[in-house]
Amino acid sequence: MNFVGSHILSVSQFERDDIESVFSVADQMIPYANRERVTRVLEGAILGNMFFEPSTRTRVSFGCAWNLLGGDVRETTEIKASAIAKGESFYDTARVLSGYSDLIVMRHQIEGSVEEFASASRVPVINGGDGSNEHPSQALLDLYTIRKEMEGRGKQVDDLRIALIGDLRYGRAVHSLCKLLSLYTNIHFTLISPSELKLPEQYVANIEARGHKVVEMEDLQAGITQADILYVTRTQEERFPSQEEADRYKGLFRLNQSIYTEFCEPNTVIMHPLPRDSRGDARELDDDLNENPNLAIFRQTDNGVVIRMALFAMILDVADKVEDSAQEVPWYTEGRFRS
Repeated sequence: MNFVGSHILSVSQFERDDIESVFSVADQMIPYANRERVTRVLEGAILGNMFFEPSTRTRVSFGCAWNLLGGDVRETTEIKASAIAKGESFYDTARVLSGYSDLIVMRHQIEGSVEEFASASRVPVINGGDGSNEHPSQALLDLYTIRKEMEGRGKQVDDLRIALIGDLRYGRAVHSLCKLLSLYTNIHFTLISPSELKLPEQYVANIEARGHKVVEMEDLQAGITQADILYVTRTQEERFPSQEEADRYKGLFRLNQSIYTEFCEPNTVIMHPLPRDSRGDARELDDDLNENPNLAIFRQTDNGVVIRMALFAMILDVADKVEDSAQEVPWYTEGRFRS
């Protein structure tokens, strides 16, 4: 695809070469994300960060990524803080706010809402998550993390064995990741979920149509025995018709150090799109895994910054200009982001 000036609404826009291009630019962003160097390549540019659904990592990391490229961020959080609460249409909101911004990141709880907004926007729009549909930048950072973790173990994404665990029905990060992984070769997917929260059939069909193997089961311990990656998700309770129904599935699959030691291979990587639910009745990823060196969840969040920096640089056509305004940082940074 041609990234320059483009909306990023779905991972269906990408071919494998596009992904590798994003990763190549992301690698170049590491010194800036690590605060070893600073650049002002987007000085004067404004990001409209529009998050109409709760977010911590996605909202802050998009803003951080833009700031690290030298730009400024303007945020709108919650619908009640915007004119949409007064009845303004997506069309009018998009026409107005795109006049104040050079790029917009949007999250909304309704599927297809970001695409509708983008159709009226005068500037590029990135989908920060639309309901249970997709989350393109999360899938890119997840895949980038998988690639780096596998390279550290002498492996690659091709021939990967991945176990996807938990709420696969409503997990938009899972949906987008499955689409991206399908672009690689010989992936073995183990889908571990209650039957009511299975991965929707269209995603399974796409995986199988591309020649990958899919095994679906409800037994956590049996499903994690031969995996390179465990991708654990929380119950997406905000997507359920009622809290009572969501509570039926909270804590159904719990991974802790004891289960990991007994059933997983020694170097199996643990991932999670976060937030993990640390409440007592959930704990899908227990705190006793925090010291496990194969727990990659915080490496994932660090990788989110460089991936989002890369998307910004490619969409605004400055990927080859980042170094032009770069300089060493004047503050002490030794040891930052190394753990």
